[in-house]
Amino acid sequence: MYFLKFTATLILILCLSGIRNCEKPEVVNIGAVLTYDSIIGTVAKAAIEAAVADVNADKNILVGTRLNLIMENSDCNAFLGSIGALKVLERDVVTIIGPQSSTVARIVSQISSGLQIPLVSFAATDPTLSSLQYPFFIRMTQSDSYQMAAMADLINYYSWRQVIAIYVDDDYGRNGISFLDDELAKKKSNLYKFALPVRATRSYVMDVLRKSQVIGPRVYVVHANPDSGLEIFSVARELHMITDGYVWLATDWLCTVVGSSNSFINESLSYLQGAVGFCQHVAQSSQTSAFLSKWKGLRERGVVTSKLNAYGFYAYDTVWATAYAIENFLSESGNVTFSSNDKLVDMKGKMRLDKLKTFDDGNLLLQKLLLLDVTGLIGRIQFDADHNLKSGIYQIINIDGPMMQSVGFWTNNSDMSVYLPKSVYGNEKRSLRGIQLSQNITWPGGHTKTPRGWVAATKERPLRIVVPYRVSFEKFVTALNDNHTVRGYCIDVFEAAIRSIPYDVPHQFIPFGDGRSNPNYSELVDMVADGVVDAAVGDIAIVTDRSKLVDFTQPYISTGLVIVVPVESAKSSAWVFLRPFSACMWGVIGAFFFLIGIVIWVLEHRVNSDFRGTPKRQCMTIFLFSFSTLFQSQQEDTLSTLGRFVMMVWLFLLMVITSSYTASLTSFLTVQQLSSPINGIDSLIANNEPIGYQDGSFARSYMINSLNIHPKRLVPLDSSEAYAKVLQLGPKNGGVSAIVEELPYVELFLENKSGFGIVGQPFTRRGWGFAFPRESPLALDLSSAVLNLSENGELQRIHKKWFCQTSCSSHTATSLDPNQLQFSSFWGLFLVCGVAAILALLLFLLRAIRQFIRFNKQHRNPVEVSSTGCSHAVYRFFDFIDKKEEAIKNMFKQQNDPITASNL
Repeated sequence: MYFLKFTATLILILCLSGIRNCEKPEVVNIGAVLTYDSIIGTVAKAAIEAAVADVNADKNILVGTRLNLIMENSDCNAFLGSIGALKVLERDVVTIIGPQSSTVARIVSQISSGLQIPLVSFAATDPTLSSLQYPFFIRMTQSDSYQMAAMADLINYYSWRQVIAIYVDDDYGRNGISFLDDELAKKKSNLYKFALPVRATRSYVMDVLRKSQVIGPRVYVVHANPDSGLEIFSVARELHMITDGYVWLATDWLCTVVGSSNSFINESLSYLQGAVGFCQHVAQSSQTSAFLSKWKGLRERGVVTSKLNAYGFYAYDTVWATAYAIENFLSESGNVTFSSNDKLVDMKGKMRLDKLKTFDDGNLLLQKLLLLDVTGLIGRIQFDADHNLKSGIYQIINIDGPMMQSVGFWTNNSDMSVYLPKSVYGNEKRSLRGIQLSQNITWPGGHTKTPRGWVAATKERPLRIVVPYRVSFEKFVTALNDNHTVRGYCIDVFEAAIRSIPYDVPHQFIPFGDGRSNPNYSELVDMVADGVVDAAVGDIAIVTDRSKLVDFTQPYISTGLVIVVPVESAKSSAWVFLRPFSACMWGVIGAFFFLIGIVIWVLEHRVNSDFRGTPKRQCMTIFLFSFSTLFQSQQEDTLSTLGRFVMMVWLFLLMVITSSYTASLTSFLTVQQLSSPINGIDSLIANNEPIGYQDGSFARSYMINSLNIHPKRLVPLDSSEAYAKVLQLGPKNGGVSAIVEELPYVELFLENKSGFGIVGQPFTRRGWGFAFPRESPLALDLSSAVLNLSENGELQRIHKKWFCQTSCSSHTATSLDPNQLQFSSFWGLFLVCGVAAILALLLFLLRAIRQFIRFNKQHRNPVEVSSTGCSHAVYRFFDFIDKKEEAIKNMFKQQNDPITASNL
C-alpha cells in the first residue's frame, strides 16, 4: 500500500515538472495542399481522406490521438498554392502533404523549412528539389532523375541517337529534361529541346511540333502534366505525326491519364495508340486488393468519379507514413507545441503573419519520417540521404488498341527486364537486348517493327549537301558554269550509295567556291559541323582534325600523299643494257668468267682432249668456254669429277645472274628514270628546295606539322597545268623540286601528262569520305552502302567510267627509280662459287703433287738429283702435269708389272 502511494506521488511530481508524456494530444493537425480538379489531385484528395479515416479507425496506431486533415486547393498555381499553404500553416499543422506541382512545392518548401514543418510530397518530382536547399522537403516518390535514367536506357536499347523532347517550361519540365539530356549524353545520344509555356494554346503547340519536324529525328519524349500532355498528342495526330516512322515516348503522366480514364482507351484518346511510357509499379498484395475494393465502393457512392491511379496509392501511403512518424514522435516527445516567431510578430501590423508559428520539435518529426522502414501499398517505404523514396520499379507500358499492355520493367539495379524484379535492392542484370522487347511493342501506325527513329530529309526540306566547286581535277567533282549542275566521280559514288539504302533521301547539292580557285576543304567541314549544311560530298580527305568535328562515312577510295618529280626516259639510251649491273658488278662477273675458264682448263687439261692442243688453241678454249656457258652452248664437255662440280656451282651462279639481269633490264626499259635528286620522303625533308602542293589541300598542314617543313618552302598550286610548269622549270628557275599531292590527283595528272613520275611510297594512309554531323545515323547507313558498292564491284565500274576511257593502266605509287644491282647483293653467291673453284683446284694440285712424288721415287737418279736445282724440279713438275692422265696411269701400271719393268 505504501509502494502504490509512492508510485502515484512520483508520477504526479513528474507530470507537474513538465514531462510531456502525460500530455499526449487528442488531435494532431496535418495539412494538404492539392489541385482538386486535376487528374492527380482528384484521386489524391480522395485517397488522402480515405487514409486519414483508416488511420483514425485503426486501434493499433496513434492510440488516443486522432489525425485532423486540413486541406487547401492550390489550383496548380504557385501564388495560390503559397496562399493555401499559409492558410494551412495557420492551423498549427505538424506536416504538410503535397503539393503535387514541383513549382508550388518549391515555394511551399521555403515556408515549411522556415517554420520547421516537414513537407511530404507524393507528386513533386523535380530533381532539383534537393535536401540541401530544402532540408524539410521529403519526396514520397521517385525523382525525375530516376525516371529519366529509365527513359535513357529505353532509348539506348533501340539505338536511337537523336531524340526530340517536348516539355512544359516550368521547374518540373525544364529540370526533368535537363537530367534526360545528361543521361543521353552518357550514351552518345543527342537531345533537341522544345519548350512549351505552362498554359500553351493549341496553335502554339502546333507551331512547335512543326518546327520539330524539320530537324530529322522522329523519336519524341513528352514530359508534361497530364492535361498538356494530351493536348500535345492531339495536335500531333492532326499534323499526321502519329504515323509510321514516328516514336512517341512519355513519362509517367501518360500512365496516370490512361489509368484514370473511365472508358480506358476510348475514342477521344485514340491518338495515344502506339505510345510507350512508364508507370510507377504497385505490386499486387492483400493490402492493395483491399484498397481497390474500398475505392470501388467510393466510386459507387459517388465520392470519386475517377479510377485509381498510382498517385492514389502513393498519396494513401503518404498519410500512413506520416501517421507512423507522428506516433514515433509522440512516444518520444509526448506533445506538440508551437512557438511564436519573433520576426513574424514584428510584421503583425503589415501582414497577418503573426498567426504562423514555428513547430518546436519539427526536426525530431523530420528525423522520424526519414528513419521510417514500413510496408505500404506501394511496397517498402524507406528514404535515402537526399530525402527521396528509395529505388522503386518502373513498368514499361505500350498503348495497343483498346488496352494498355506491359512490356517490361526497369530499376536502376536490375536494368530492364520483361520479368518483374524479385527485389528492388538486388543486383540482377537481365538486359532487354537478349529478350527482344521490340517484338512485344506496337508502334504508331500499328507496326511491330521498330521504327528507324529519324528521317534524313523530306521533299519539303531536302538534305542540303555542300560540294566543292573545283577548277582543277574536275573529274572528281565540280559544278558546271551554265546551270551549276554538280557532276564528277565523287558525285556518282554518292548517288550510287544513296540508291542502295532502303529509304529515300531527297537532297540538293550546293556548290561551294568562286569558280576561280579551289575552295578550302576545312571550311566545307566547318559548315557541316556548324549546322549550316547537312552534309559535305566530294574529294574530302579523312584527317584527324576533321574527324573531331564531323562523322565520316567509310572511305570510298584509298589515298595518301605521294611525291611527284620530273623523270626522263631511259629507252633512248644506246647503253641501257649495261645499266642493270653496277660497274663493280660487271667487273666481278668478267673476272669470274676468266677464273672459271682457267680453273676448268686446269681440271680438264689432263683428262679431256678438248682442252689440249697448241697454246693458241688452249687460250681460245679458256676464253670461249667460260663465256659460252652463259648460253650453255659450249662445245667442250667436262669429264673430271672436280670439273663437273665447279661447273654445277658456276651454272647455278649464272642462272641467278641472268634472271636478275633480265628482270632489271625489263624494269629499266619499261619504267622512266628520275631526273631529280629527291627519291623519297627523307630526301624531300632534307632538301631545302621549294615544294608544291594543291591549294586548299591538307597537305600543307601535314608537311608543316608532321614533317616539320618550313612554310616558306611550300608553294600553293591551283591546276594540273601549274604542276607541269613548275616541275619543268625546276627550283633554280622559279619552279619546285617536287610536288606533294594525294594519290588520286596524281594518277589523273600522270594520265594526261608525261615526263613526271612518283618516287617512294605513299607516306600517309588515308581515304576520302562523305562528311555528316556528329552522331548522324545517315553516316552509318551510307558507310554500309559504300562497303556494299565495293563488294559488288560498283565502285570499280564508276572509277573505270571516269578515269579509264583511254587506258586502264594503274598508276600505282611504286618507285620509278629501279636501282642498279650491286655486287653487295650477290657477293655471297660469288664467294661460294670462288671457294668451290679454289677448293677443286687445290684438290687437283694435291693429287698431282702426290703423283709427281711417286713418279720421282720410281725414276730417281742420284747423280741427276744432285746436279739439278729447284727450278729444274718445278719445270719437271709442270712437264709432268702437262701429260695426259691416262699416260701417267699407264706408266705407273708398267712400273708395277715386273716383266714390263725389266724390259724398261
